[in-house]
Amino acid sequence: MSMGQSPRNRRELLRKILWIGVWLVFLSAPVQDLASGDHGTGGTVAGSIGLAAFVGGYLALVFRNMGRPFSGRLVVGLIVALGTLATVLCFTLGEHWLGLFCYVSVACGATLPLRVAYGAIPATAGVMLLVGSHVGREEAQNLVLLVLLIGFAMTGVGQLVRTTIELRKARATVAQLAANEERLRLARDLHDLLGHSLSLITLKSELAGRMLPDHPDKAAQQVADIEQVSRQALVDVREAVTGYRRPRLAGELAGAQVALTAAGVTADLPAEPDLGGVPEESESALAWALREAVTNVVRHSGARRCAVEVVRRQTLDGQMLELSVEDDGSGGSGGTHGNGLTGLTERLEKAGGSLEAGRARHGFRLVARVPTEAPLAVGGHPVGSGA
Repeated sequence: MSMGQSPRNRRELLRKILWIGVWLVFLSAPVQDLASGDHGTGGTVAGSIGLAAFVGGYLALVFRNMGRPFSGRLVVGLIVALGTLATVLCFTLGEHWLGLFCYVSVACGATLPLRVAYGAIPATAGVMLLVGSHVGREEAQNLVLLVLLIGFAMTGVGQLVRTTIELRKARATVAQLAANEERLRLARDLHDLLGHSLSLITLKSELAGRMLPDHPDKAAQQVADIEQVSRQALVDVREAVTGYRRPRLAGELAGAQVALTAAGVTADLPAEPDLGGVPEESESALAWALREAVTNVVRHSGARRCAVEVVRRQTLDGQMLELSVEDDGSGGSGGTHGNGLTGLTERLEKAGGSLEAGRARHGFRLVARVPTEAPLAVGGHPVGSGA
């Protein structure tokens, strides 16, 4: 579950309940006191109602603060109510209830602003010592250090949550700025590619229009020039768009990290791989393979862990760059390939590579290989070089 976010499904809600429920261990003393029979029926019933109200208020405050927090006034009001209820229960039922001030301290550290919490936590400890001087001085002295430590520890956790939220917002802002910069770069490139060509086409069209009545042969030459310029402009645009659409392996690795983390999958990814000498077509094919594999892990596998590895291997077919993606999820049967894997196989074969996909020992594994050098034709020249 992402820190600072509300639970998105039932599993995340159960994790959050378990994490918060561990701290309810300090309720053991009040519960044992109620079950001991030392109080009358009225005292036991009133104590049970008071304890239920205290726990309900505490859980509501802590749960809501981890998602959409209450307003500042309501938070302060609930903390004051918790402190008042803890004081009343201690005075009426005895020293076994002093542990409730631990929860008041936790609520102060988790929900109040940092400067306010630094004053509220010692104040909580002071109130507990004051109450303890009437109902159980020794018990209060034993708990005072715990009240202080647990309260200040929660301020650290709260600060970590706030920092995580700010970092998440900053990352979204950076992604938006990067997208805007990419749009600007695309606009500049298209302007550079088409500006001159379109201006030339416009000029020659005007010339052809003026020459057409008196010099049709010269007008025809201008039209031929227009056709040539427009064809070249179309080629340039196609090359530019192809370059924009071609994915890069480093970029896909970064995207895989984000996608897997967002899906709650522990990602084991390599650092930026060494792609020296690897043809662009081979790198692009591996990038498509990584994208397809990660998409399958996120959507269909139900995996908790995914490991990605990029290595160079020497094979009988020459040196290959190998990408392996293995998860511990259910995967598929491995007997047949879906449309995604079929298209991926065709893409890799076009680049001179191969694809293997199927069940592994603890999940599903995909291995894609591409040559680290451009394949050679019969004449000894790289395929597609035009030689």
